[in-house]
Amino acid sequence: MEMSNIFHNICEVLRFEADNPMIFSSGLFWVLFIIFIPVYALLKKRLWQMVAFVVAFSLYFYYKSSGGFFLLLIGTSLIDWLLSKLVVMVEKRWVRRLCVFASIANSLGILCYFKYANFFMWNWNMMVEGNFQPLDIILPVGISFYTFQSISYIVDVYKGVVSPTRTWLEYLFFLSFFPALVAGPIVRADYFLPQIRENRHATTDEMFGGLWLIILGIIKKAIIADYIAQYNDLIFESPTGYSGLESLMGLIGYVMQIYCDFSGYSDMAIGIAMIMGFRLMKNFDFPYKSRNLSEFWRRWHISLSTWLRDYVYIPLGGNRKGTLRTYVNNFLTMLVGGLWHGAAWKFVFWGAMHGVGLAVHKACQPMLRRLPDIWIVRALSWGLTMVYVSLLFVFFRAASWEDSWLIVENIFTNFSLEYVVPFFTARKVWAVMMVVIIGSHCLPSRVYDRLENWFIKAPWAVKLLVFVVVVQLVIEFMTENVAPFIYFQF
Repeated sequence: MEMSNIFHNICEVLRFEADNPMIFSSGLFWVLFIIFIPVYALLKKRLWQMVAFVVAFSLYFYYKSSGGFFLLLIGTSLIDWLLSKLVVMVEKRWVRRLCVFASIANSLGILCYFKYANFFMWNWNMMVEGNFQPLDIILPVGISFYTFQSISYIVDVYKGVVSPTRTWLEYLFFLSFFPALVAGPIVRADYFLPQIRENRHATTDEMFGGLWLIILGIIKKAIIADYIAQYNDLIFESPTGYSGLESLMGLIGYVMQIYCDFSGYSDMAIGIAMIMGFRLMKNFDFPYKSRNLSEFWRRWHISLSTWLRDYVYIPLGGNRKGTLRTYVNNFLTMLVGGLWHGAAWKFVFWGAMHGVGLAVHKACQPMLRRLPDIWIVRALSWGLTMVYVSLLFVFFRAASWEDSWLIVENIFTNFSLEYVVPFFTARKVWAVMMVVIIGSHCLPSRVYDRLENWFIKAPWAVKLLVFVVVVQLVIEFMTENVAPFIYFQF
């Protein structure tokens, strides 16, 4: 009887729970990962057994994150792979193009249904003044990420950048690779597929380097982002319920929260992949050091910005068709980027305004090049960029278009310095965490390289001590429930 109860309890823990998806910062994931790693290491020398094992674990991970939608992922991968094989088998160009179109239409069709059906139907309803009832649609976790991977794969096969994988299992490995599956970085076929065949073992330094990235990611997400989110959420849930200064602090807090949350996930994903012997591209490079929007997008969500550049901006013509067309292409690319983030006009506005900002920056290049490279110019450039980026994040975070404008209006019309002392007196820990993350952006990159090298070379006892301290901090600051990553909704 006791054994049956134990088995039942284990099954209950391992089954999908819609209100408690498995994420990197949850204890269950790390228990399963600790079990996964030694088995993975034993199978590493047997390529296809290793591939099958990782695929099985990745699909289970996706099941725990998004339920039965793992079947959708399997179906998408099978269609992509079969069409990619056809692309290289047939000689007629129009047939090859038809295969590419069919693959992209399938991927985008699925994405549009789950993510944009209600959005488009609601807007149509507003135009015709109908009686629209939203469809009961649940968005599969990470569908935007693996859809972009699917599109890049079939396009690269068509262009001859990569050859289609010899087996469907190999392609499913690429599309479902669990470290990057639900929130990126967006993996590119030409970068990742050769690594599967290479089947390289991670060096000792790489394994400890991966552990270092995981620890950094946990600090960013589970300690800083989740804690400061508690105050930030209050501000965005009640747009006019706080003073202008409190709203401003909530906005600055969210700017730091989304960086810590998303870059923390990316750090953990890259670190886990590194321990397994795989390399994922760097996704964040201190974006809040940027002194213009172009630099910001070279540092923020790098896997998305480079994907948009290569598969949207360049195919539109890039900068090859004149100045005006370059501005239009920039605008359209960022519009796609905004819509990718969410099915709402506030995301369209967010993307469009980034497109406008990039066009203005390009237009001002002749004048900007004549400015002296002195500290005051650098400071003003940085300040202007951060104000622009931060204000646009209001529309990214607020629950609605109306709430976004209410928060912006509150900041500019209800601001008073008399709230400064009471605010920081009441929010001491929040303020300390904000100082930590802002201060970390001020440090040169070489400081982080030296810290990583120190951790890699440090004795086991020191590594264990660092790990124990981080775990204790997580326990100290953890919220009642494990907060999902912000980018899970995209």
